[in-house]
Amino acid sequence: MAGWPGAPSVVLFRIEDGIVNRLLEVGDLDEVREWASVSKMAVSLAFGVEIDWDLHTLTENLGPRGATLANLLSHSSGLGLEQDDPVVAVGTKRVYSNVGVDHAVEAIVGDNSVASWLEGRIFEPFGMESARLEGRPSSGVVGSTNDLVRLAVAWLRPDGVARETRDRLITPYLPELDGVVPGFGRFSPCPWGLGPEVRGGKHHWMGDWPAESFGHFGQSGAMMLCNVEERLGLVATSTEPFGPWAVHLWPEWTSTMRQRALGS
Repeated sequence: MAGWPGAPSVVLFRIEDGIVNRLLEVGDLDEVREWASVSKMAVSLAFGVEIDWDLHTLTENLGPRGATLANLLSHSSGLGLEQDDPVVAVGTKRVYSNVGVDHAVEAIVGDNSVASWLEGRIFEPFGMESARLEGRPSSGVVGSTNDLVRLAVAWLRPDGVARETRDRLITPYLPELDGVVPGFGRFSPCPWGLGPEVRGGKHHWMGDWPAESFGHFGQSGAMMLCNVEERLGLVATSTEPFGPWAVHLWPEWTSTMRQRALGS
């Protein structure tokens, strides 16, 4: 963990015959910390539940100017990062958008509680006892590192959604779009699933993980990185916010963690 400032908490695991084998544990795994944009991994899986229950579809026009649910979750809705930022045409560019994800959630929850929606769809079913929503759905989840492991496992096995639904969520949507990964710059193309970022050919925080690897990181310094074929998961929370240290450290660090897992 040399080079990671503050007090990180990390779990590296592999799933074998359905059983979670923790290969590395570092730090306080029960302390409740901010997940920031890793919250989108919980939101995306909750939409997977909605799809499985035939409550909503990815082709629904839930956003401005005809943007579908798939557009909103994949950052192809044309909306800017926040409410008053400039917009572009739907489906023409990958513009990372917190407000787009918030809009998707609000459109299906209506006057009901977003916190209760996530509790009922994700936190309670997966035994995430500390996780809760304390802000906007795009970035407001707090929880322990152990709960982040439970969420990653739910993506990998998968738990709670059909395998076909999980696969749709982690398949690049409009894969040809160019875009920017915050903190790491512009990529052409910039593949993204319906919530999770997909590595594709990008050289950045996911290091040398295979192209189909997926996950998310947040401004809190938290991250989740998964690979279905290798059955690998890596999660972390941090007391140090994302910054230049992470841009420098994570590409090599995530590569090292993967090699450690594969060699164990």
